[in-house]
Amino acid sequence: MTTVIKIDDLYKAFGKNEVLRGVKLEIESGEIFGIIGMSGSGKTTLLNLLVGFMQPDRGDVLFKLEHLLEFKEDNASFRSVFKNINDVKKIFGFAAQKPSYYTKLTPQENLDYFGKLYDLSKDVRRTNAEILLNLMAIYDSKNVLAQNLSGGMGKRLDIACALIHDPKVLILDEPTSDLDPLLRKQMWNLIRKINNKGTTIVLASHFVDEIDHLCDRVGVLFDGRIVKVGTPDQLKDFYTKDEEIHLETSPGRYDIITNLLKANQKKLEIKRVINKGHKLVIYAARAENVLHFILHSIEKMGESLLDVYVNKPSLEEAFESLVVSKRKEGGGQR
Repeated sequence: MTTVIKIDDLYKAFGKNEVLRGVKLEIESGEIFGIIGMSGSGKTTLLNLLVGFMQPDRGDVLFKLEHLLEFKEDNASFRSVFKNINDVKKIFGFAAQKPSYYTKLTPQENLDYFGKLYDLSKDVRRTNAEILLNLMAIYDSKNVLAQNLSGGMGKRLDIACALIHDPKVLILDEPTSDLDPLLRKQMWNLIRKINNKGTTIVLASHFVDEIDHLCDRVGVLFDGRIVKVGTPDQLKDFYTKDEEIHLETSPGRYDIITNLLKANQKKLEIKRVINKGHKLVIYAARAENVLHFILHSIEKMGESLLDVYVNKPSLEEAFESLVVSKRKEGGGQR
């Protein structure tokens, strides 16, 4: 992987409200990079700076033009987004949280209009629009006024408009907001398809679960800074290296099972046991040993196993733990 975007010591304030205070980050070619943070943490401000929509108070956003245009020069120099805005327009696409397409135009007309803004020829506009209408699954509605599209189709049209000039980097701000769970999954699949075509994607979302399943790497934005960067699994390991065992039995004498587990807590390396009433959640370093003990124990008790599965704690738990730890360190107290 090659670094193609560098965010270098970025500061941005609105009046006395300092939103970003020394953000440093590197984005690699071909990855899906997710940004998570609490509401009001500056995710949208960071994305707007990334594409040059705002000017920073200090710092810079740098991009490696030659590599993004696939010249693959290892010694290619980085250029400032703010000093090369015409190049940025060619290689960056941006779908903001609020749609930017025109509701009184059809999808076909919107794509043609945005293609003209990028000085694309008529043939290129037609070809790109045809590809995108099919990719976004809105071809059958290409002649319907955009104001009459469903929420999910409107989101897809907005991303299509951002892709009409075939950008190498796509920036997405809350791409699944206001979508129901089914449409969210469809949007995830669409984002993966775009990425599989070689497009580098940077997205911000308050749905931590989708960041977990979608992104190659994640940056945690807290108190105006990126405080942690890593793969979802690396961030989960920051929270705990333990595994979660979810156990459901019948008739569900969980108090007895809990006491058995606590009596063998040290031997089985069990960190904690949570009785949720309808099931047990056990945190342990080695789930395999605990499972063997549990299955043997419930058989002796005459309990029936209804469900059991093992996974890592969620990225949401890791994020919450990270925020709590940073608050204890004194962050967010400005």
